[in-house]
Amino acid sequence: MVEERVRRSVEEALGVEVKSLAPIHDGLGLRSFYRVRTTGVPESLVVRVDAPEDAAGRPAGLPPEPGLEPLRTFLAEHGIPVPLRFGGDAETDLLEDLGSVSLQRAVADVGAAERLALYEEACDLVVRIQRAGLDRGSPLPAFERRLDRTLFAYKADLFAEWSVPAALGREPRPSEREVVRDAFGAVAELAEAAPQRLAHRDFQSSNLYVRPDRRPGHGLAMIDFQGAFLAPPEYDLVCLLRDSYVELAPDEITTLLRRVRPRLPDRPDPAHFEERFAALTLTRKGKDHARFLYAAATRGASEMLDWVPATVRYLKTASAHCALRSARFARFDDIVQRLPERGAATRGH
Repeated sequence: MVEERVRRSVEEALGVEVKSLAPIHDGLGLRSFYRVRTTGVPESLVVRVDAPEDAAGRPAGLPPEPGLEPLRTFLAEHGIPVPLRFGGDAETDLLEDLGSVSLQRAVADVGAAERLALYEEACDLVVRIQRAGLDRGSPLPAFERRLDRTLFAYKADLFAEWSVPAALGREPRPSEREVVRDAFGAVAELAEAAPQRLAHRDFQSSNLYVRPDRRPGHGLAMIDFQGAFLAPPEYDLVCLLRDSYVELAPDEITTLLRRVRPRLPDRPDPAHFEERFAALTLTRKGKDHARFLYAAATRGASEMLDWVPATVRYLKTASAHCALRSARFARFDDIVQRLPERGAATRGH
């Protein structure tokens, strides 16, 4: 039983007695998280328990994500705010308890000025991650992984399988699947030509936590970074600013992008920066949209449909932007613009 395994791991690693433990509910992932209270030090910690990955969560044949180490240590040594690790084994991590206030939750309860300050700090974290990634002296698995054609093809197939039926009300024809693959392939070409920088890979509001003291400029810490890889410099910014869980206003996004672009190590020129941001939004949100529908239909996770409307709005904006700049996106845009701004737990037929 997982709870007994968690209890035993904590007591054996730390030599303390467990007073209580409670599951922490996560999102789409299958890993388990428990908040554990002890009789000693630390009084509270979070235990992360690995589980076999969902087959729909990654392309067939791609190796599983690495563990948190040695990446966690590398990031900590470069001043990136990540949780302390108290011990664990190949399948469990005993981690610092960062509290229960994610960025997603925090911004629902603060004013506009504090909301902006939190997002500015989050964008600055992207800059710091990319600067840390310039140090290639450590043989990290993250430096061997990248956002490549295999991942784009996987995302295209997922979108064709789950999202296209939502748009068309029927299963896609082979020609329509090819339209999706070609559009995602065009994004893959843009990504290949871009600088390759270290990316968290899932840098969104649910994976950023606000520390209890909330010191200005030092309030955030990040979790779930084991999927880190090399990607264009805009990738983590897409995850953060086109986040399905917190929908930012267009002017907020514009303000944050203008502020962060010249701070990135590569200082991308505005045109390429804007083009890649829109194109990566298309594939990232396309994958997310399909995964929400998949989780609702196969796991009964109907709550995931709550995030569909914002995701569809992002998709429509990004797709229209791409279609104006390249004919390769025109037919794909015809499909995207037909997506309903609501969820459906089953595929259309």
